[in-house]
Amino acid sequence: MVHELAVFERAPDECHLTAEQLTTALFGPDPRVYCHVAVDDGRPIGMALWFLTFSTWEGVHGIYLEDLYVQESARGTGAGKALVAELARICVERGYPRLEWAVLDWNPARRFYEALGAGHKSDWLPYRLSGAPLAALAASSSAVTS
Repeated sequence: MVHELAVFERAPDECHLTAEQLTTALFGPDPRVYCHVAVDDGRPIGMALWFLTFSTWEGVHGIYLEDLYVQESARGTGAGKALVAELARICVERGYPRLEWAVLDWNPARRFYEALGAGHKSDWLPYRLSGAPLAALAASSSAVTS
């Protein structure tokens, strides 16, 4: 489904995830990524892939929803809402004050998220360092003690 999501997001050539990488991330000796799967009649139709974040201001973890995907044929069935509701339940149960994610500005799912009560944070801009700039900055690093 991750590759299906990449096609939907108009970036299929950017998704390099293998089944082995995902299996290790989810079920390896020290998992840091979690996934919930929506199933209909024994068939997977959607997924929510997430990991923990930490707020230094609040001093507690939160959940970052990396990917929410429901197959086109299952959209409108409540599967997406059920997946997000489950993550919200985990947040409340564990005392996490935040469930966060990013969405492409053109994605019609924005209406779905807003209907759930979510709002976008216009005062925070996402930044990403990757590829050659990431490698160049890493090369300039001097040893830092942790």
